[in-house]
Amino acid sequence: MVTRTIIAQKTNLRELIETFNLELVEDEAFFQEWKTDLPKLSDTDKQLLDKVKAGYLNLLNYPPLLKDVVRMSVLDPILFISDFYLQPFYVRSEEPIEFLVEDEDTLVKGRIDTLVLKDKFWVMAIESKKASFSIEEGLAQLIAYMMGSLHPERPVYGLISTGGSFAFIKLLKSKVWQYAVSKVFITRNPGNELYTVLQILKHLSRLIIEE
Repeated sequence: MVTRTIIAQKTNLRELIETFNLELVEDEAFFQEWKTDLPKLSDTDKQLLDKVKAGYLNLLNYPPLLKDVVRMSVLDPILFISDFYLQPFYVRSEEPIEFLVEDEDTLVKGRIDTLVLKDKFWVMAIESKKASFSIEEGLAQLIAYMMGSLHPERPVYGLISTGGSFAFIKLLKSKVWQYAVSKVFITRNPGNELYTVLQILKHLSRLIIEE
């Protein structure tokens, strides 16, 4: 019998900790995938990402920069370059999510902005209205969605993006739910940190396909 309902858009880390015994893992060995064995990028990849960065910086001159604009101008092009629109992956937009976390008798409901599917890779672009916006505001929401994986005993990966910042998340259920977060990659930083974002996406997609 369901005893509790969590609305993903309204949840926070405290609620997930109390409901699911969620634990932050700070041991770097838990989440090595975002910084080891990253593939090299082609010159074409880099040129396309330079255009994505230039487009984002241009959009900042015409506020407000809302969720749909972030998705169209930044996240969608990166997913395209990463081949997430090709088999064996497919993409859903504004996807309603509802699932039962049976061990805790908890129903999770919500609507995820952008969902890349092959059983367990979830990507979300969150709304960005202010320059001070932090990915922390979307972290609990994304983790709640990731708990809907069909195979929670295997790693589940996610991405939070505001357009100006990106962070990867790994979630795994052993005795309890455990998660870790990568460093935050900043679009405005010197150079182009979108290169590393793309490298990580390509690496994770390869790991998922090989399983």
